[in-house]
Amino acid sequence: MNTFFNIHGGIHPEEEKHLSNPGTVLDAGLPQSLVLPLSQHIGKPSSLCVKPGDYVLGGQLLAEADGMVSVPLHAPTSGTVIAIEPRPVPHPSALDNLCLELACDGEDRWIECRGCEDWRTETPESLISRISAAGIAGMGGAGFPTAVKLMARERLPLTTLIINGTECEPYITADDTLMQVDAAGIVEGAQILARILAVEDILLAVEDNKPAALAAMREAAETAGEHCKVMTFPTKYPSGGEKQLIEILTGQQVPAGGLPADLGIVCQNPGTAVAARDAVCHGKPLTDRIVTLTGRALMRPGNYRTRLGTPIEHLLTVAGFDPSQNRRLIHGGPMMGFALESAAVPIVKTTNCILVPTEQELPTPPDAQACIRCGLCAEACPASLLPQQLYWYARAKDQEQLERHHLADCIECGACSWVCPSHIPLVQYYRAAKGMIRESKAEKVRSDRSRDRFEAREARLEQEAIAREAQRAARRAAAEKKAAAGGADDPVAAAIARAKAKKESAGNEESGS
Repeated sequence: MNTFFNIHGGIHPEEEKHLSNPGTVLDAGLPQSLVLPLSQHIGKPSSLCVKPGDYVLGGQLLAEADGMVSVPLHAPTSGTVIAIEPRPVPHPSALDNLCLELACDGEDRWIECRGCEDWRTETPESLISRISAAGIAGMGGAGFPTAVKLMARERLPLTTLIINGTECEPYITADDTLMQVDAAGIVEGAQILARILAVEDILLAVEDNKPAALAAMREAAETAGEHCKVMTFPTKYPSGGEKQLIEILTGQQVPAGGLPADLGIVCQNPGTAVAARDAVCHGKPLTDRIVTLTGRALMRPGNYRTRLGTPIEHLLTVAGFDPSQNRRLIHGGPMMGFALESAAVPIVKTTNCILVPTEQELPTPPDAQACIRCGLCAEACPASLLPQQLYWYARAKDQEQLERHHLADCIECGACSWVCPSHIPLVQYYRAAKGMIRESKAEKVRSDRSRDRFEAREARLEQEAIAREAQRAARRAAAEKKAAAGGADDPVAAAIARAKAKKESAGNEESGS
């Protein structure tokens, strides 16, 4: 038994993971068309390199990365681009985003994908380049460009790679299933990531409520040597949070406002590891993923291999959706997920679960009541924050106090909301407050840039005015100097003299005639 450490707070909600039959991967099939948002990751949206009417093959580049914090987008199958326009996307804001619609031709023809012969002989830079070109973003939910995250090796000395197979959110079993069916791929992907990061230790983290996945990972890890270890620990939500998992495995706490890399640690998701293996060894871009379809309003819940861009309504049909039993669709799990406005939104790179509960299974939250200051939220918070205080400051829009109380360290796990007897949607207040602070900081940056441009312009105009005045002063001084010398060389006096001489000459000619 390995050593582990406890974390502050945490809760034990009903798991309900058995509903989706973890360990079996089903095929979601190919819909008539795919809707592919250009922004499926943190950072700038991808930049289109196709247009309506273009025929593309599976794996073909549709949009290239626009800057460093961006990822490219590839066709999940063959077909014709029929539209490029704003469409609904899975996001808490429920706003539209620019999307590409691809009409599938049903032939699923692909470009030729080529990986490297032996990744062990490749340089870290070459491996990062392959991962970047494959369009891989973190598949655990955050969606941060993987190649950018791997560049932590250039800033800090790193010692440990953690593959986060915790998957502590109730209902979701996508990672559990992946660990059971492709443990070898996860381990090889982890070895590739470890080579890039120049770390020796690989920790494969699995909660103790996944015995089949745990057994598969232990068997696969035996081939990777003594520096690759499977770590198991008791189930508690949200032990899968990046900072919480690091504390559980190492006993170290990531500093407030800091990153795991500050401790020499990098965390990746099992799906990300497999995607990295596919990109490096097979040259395959990220075009599909395993998605958990679950909830008692489905007749055939399970884990489905799904093409990116597949409309959720197609998946609901495949899984036997009964609309009479369901009032809302949830993207993600019941703790950190969000309700969808429409079933027309597509599956994206960060979609790990679509929850379709009955009203009895997951009742609509009642109206919020007044806070009774019970303190349960502070006891449950895994980040050791003061949720009650943050709630009041968020309502008051007191940005200074929100930052002083470390709002940025909130992982939005929902534990505080889950224990709140007043049913206050605390996480919604925190998300709104974070957005307000981001917008204020962005506005300050814009204001500072505008002020800098104005001050630079004023300084330039002042210098130009000084230069012009100096030139005028120099001309006046020269004229005065010449006038003082008798005017012999004064051009003005010379011009007057020539005019007088010309006039006198003309008068003499008239008198002579």
